[in-house]
Amino acid sequence: MTGRILSPERFEADRPRLRAVAHRMLGSLAEADDAVQETWLRASAADLGEVENVTAWLTTVVGRVSLNMLRSRRTRREEPLEAAGLGAGAEPGGDPEEEALLADSVGVALLVVLDSLGPDERLAFVLHDLFAVPFDAIAPLIDRTPATTRQLASRARRRVKGTTPAPAGSQAASAADAPRQRQAVEAFLAATRGGDFEALLALLHPNVVLTADRFVVPTPEPVEVVGARTVAQGAMTAAGRARFTGPALLDGRVGLVLAPHGRLRLALLLTVTDEGITRIEIIADRDRLAGIEVAVLDD
Repeated sequence: MTGRILSPERFEADRPRLRAVAHRMLGSLAEADDAVQETWLRASAADLGEVENVTAWLTTVVGRVSLNMLRSRRTRREEPLEAAGLGAGAEPGGDPEEEALLADSVGVALLVVLDSLGPDERLAFVLHDLFAVPFDAIAPLIDRTPATTRQLASRARRRVKGTTPAPAGSQAASAADAPRQRQAVEAFLAATRGGDFEALLALLHPNVVLTADRFVVPTPEPVEVVGARTVAQGAMTAAGRARFTGPALLDGRVGLVLAPHGRLRLALLLTVTDEGITRIEIIADRDRLAGIEVAVLDD
């Protein structure tokens, strides 16, 4: 032992990486910052005399801290959409704008899939696949063998890519239609985020039908809205929610997911034809959401 102590300047050099690891593990920027702070407290009190790669060592420390935080979660908070960073009542300790930008850079769909994984699977996948940490270094963090840790990461990888094909015979199942479906979905999101009413109107069929289950608003009964202008006006009022929305594969079909802090709240299924978007179904029912396989779109 040489008694080598980590300097604040050295830690700050790795802070962006550590924050990124913690964010992908926890899904919340506020929680990620807590994990990074806990990592600093541990690291500043440690003797680094035998540590050859400080960055790698800090990465495993923040991974362990994040894992402990995941395991300690008893129940997930089920706050209303507005309290989940989508309106004036943002989650305490978080910056909604920064949270949205970070989620967008990572991919909302990826955060949703990661949120569905068990803590050990999540750690194995995040550290290995996203941050190139070898399985030999990850295995001790979860008390598994490297071979078992590799299997956990492989299982998580399959969840990320998805295994459900699009429904046979549907327009989304056609290889020729898939790019059109994706283009329309991404254009719909861009117009909604940008508040571009005319662009959104141009994407919609004149008689487009929007349905929303009773958990979306909520209302006693499901809601149905008909007509491009009415649907577009409604979408404009949800521009704040669009910050936490991203494209995803939903049961093998391109759609949109709303997921503040990585927690799935809404799924939007869009039907696209040569005449534009003809139908939009919004799902907030937790039982139905739990039955949808969410996967990440290929780049």
